[in-house]
Amino acid sequence: MTKYLFLLSASALCVPAQALAQSSTEDALAEIISAQEGEPVDSGELDDAGCCYFSGERIQPSTITVTATGLGTDVRNTGQAVTVIGSDEIDAVQGADISRVLQRSPGLTLSRNGGTGSFTGVNIRGANSEQVLVLVDGVRVADQASPAGGFDFGNLLTGTAGKLDILRGSNSTIWGSDAVGGVIDISTRAETGLKGSIEYGARDTLFASAAAGVDEDGLYLGLTGSWFETRGFSAAADGTEDDRFEQFALGAVAFVDLTPELEAFAHANFSEGDLEIDGFSFSPPFGLVDSDDTQKTTRHWGDVGLAYYGNDLTLRASFSLSDTERTNRTGDGSVSFASEGRSERLASRGEYRLLGGLALAFGGEHEWSDFDTNFDAPAETSTTGAYAQLGWVMGNLAAHLGARVDSPEDFDTVVSFGGDVSYGFEGDLRVRASIGEGYKAPTLYQLFSDFGNSELEPESSTSFDLGIEKGQRGRGLHFALTGFRRDSEELIGFASCFVATPPAICNDGRFGYYDNTGKARAQGIEAELGADIAEGLRLSGVYSFVDAEDRETGNRLARRPRYSGTLFADWTSDFGLSLGADLRVVGASFDEAGNFTRLDGYEVLDLRASQDVGEHLELFGRVENVFDETYQTVAGYGTPGRGVFVGVRAQM
Repeated sequence: MTKYLFLLSASALCVPAQALAQSSTEDALAEIISAQEGEPVDSGELDDAGCCYFSGERIQPSTITVTATGLGTDVRNTGQAVTVIGSDEIDAVQGADISRVLQRSPGLTLSRNGGTGSFTGVNIRGANSEQVLVLVDGVRVADQASPAGGFDFGNLLTGTAGKLDILRGSNSTIWGSDAVGGVIDISTRAETGLKGSIEYGARDTLFASAAAGVDEDGLYLGLTGSWFETRGFSAAADGTEDDRFEQFALGAVAFVDLTPELEAFAHANFSEGDLEIDGFSFSPPFGLVDSDDTQKTTRHWGDVGLAYYGNDLTLRASFSLSDTERTNRTGDGSVSFASEGRSERLASRGEYRLLGGLALAFGGEHEWSDFDTNFDAPAETSTTGAYAQLGWVMGNLAAHLGARVDSPEDFDTVVSFGGDVSYGFEGDLRVRASIGEGYKAPTLYQLFSDFGNSELEPESSTSFDLGIEKGQRGRGLHFALTGFRRDSEELIGFASCFVATPPAICNDGRFGYYDNTGKARAQGIEAELGADIAEGLRLSGVYSFVDAEDRETGNRLARRPRYSGTLFADWTSDFGLSLGADLRVVGASFDEAGNFTRLDGYEVLDLRASQDVGEHLELFGRVENVFDETYQTVAGYGTPGRGVFVGVRAQM
């Protein structure tokens, strides 16, 4: 319990707020960007939302990306493909399931082993879900004890999430290991005043969340929390027993202005979830069947640090910690599997404005990570990395070029390069291009478990994309078309010892081991379109075609549909009524590398509505899976049928 209290107490340190107002650090970043990319602003140039202007145009938090450079920049000043989804859109989609929000970004597909709370993997442009770097408030949150070191989105609900920042494409130049397919950064919700919601619906599902914050005299302190419980449905598609899930989550953020240029900050997050899962039977009936197995997942992560915002220099230094504990139990209560993965990181980032629009971004970090399971001996490792990136913004042209060096403890030095360029034309039209290298270090499990191989090399990738874009997402006419390709090598897979001439690593009697055996290629197109087609009515959509292939066998990569898309419409009246619809269309895929089991394509329609009641109250409701579509994203695992939900949201 003391480790949880440490993080929560760290968040109680007074931290900054000169321009934080309603949207946490994003408004502060907007002010910084204004000062660096246009004329410096003062408090008189901030609007009521705490945001700001440069070159006569308002910068909105929803246009600021932290995934492209690590410190925050306007999405129009990067040539990388980025989608930013803000809190208003998260609220409009409704519900606890963050996958329903993520599907509004092009290039993303998901697979899930059952209902809400079950393991959920996110693929970006056909990359493995473990090849996506996931951050919360800039803190790496992957489970260090999981075999492939990925992040389980099933344990991340929308209650504490205020913004999703999604980068599509390799970017290890800035972020180091894991940024092969892309980067997803989730910002903890931060409000001034008090805001809360509660909803109830199908399968006895209850979801309540609240956020509160104070912002005065250079101090901002915010707290958010949520409770979710559901009777659920059988994770086994052919099962009849419901599998329950419940989770409590808490998030805190704090900022304090120590001086006009120096700020202290802290973030803390905690969640604990209990999930009923179904197991596999190796006797009739074979396969996934109803069982009384359970899984408890406890996670906590956060950071504490200092940030300096000068006229020409920005610096940020922090210490962060992330810890994930899992305990699986059989129906009689005995532990079948237990693990704990932990990482600690010292990091610094900075940007120096050299001359005019020329700036140097730089950073370095040292990370310690360890894991422990009830089957494997504890193991630990560390890595040190540093990067530098030159950026040039001159008129309508923005370009970046950088390199990174990482020195892991267990294998050779890794060097990564990356660059991007963006050019704007009249009519808010711009072309953009990027190229980046990515790598993923072998996990502690792959190196040191009973199946480990200490000779593993990192997975590596090179990706590039070329796109054209008009306007900005969520406003006016917006159009974007992007072509991309990513080649990956040294992919880590499981190799069998039952071969004619087994390697020496099999001499200890094991039946298999991890090895660098794979190559893959993913290429395709992404399209986005949004337009206001009538007063109060906006129609938007995203579409992706992804050809993801195993270059060793020629097979399609498992659970990577070739096409996917979401069409969403929103209508808002002048008397407070809002109506919306989301139609998700996903093509067929295969469940495994051998392409033996086909997963059929599917279409799912959600309808939603909300009505303002006075200035502080909103009633809302939705119907998920209107046509009760039956489909699977993982063979043998069920998905939710039709569900009706109603709720109320209040703020003051």
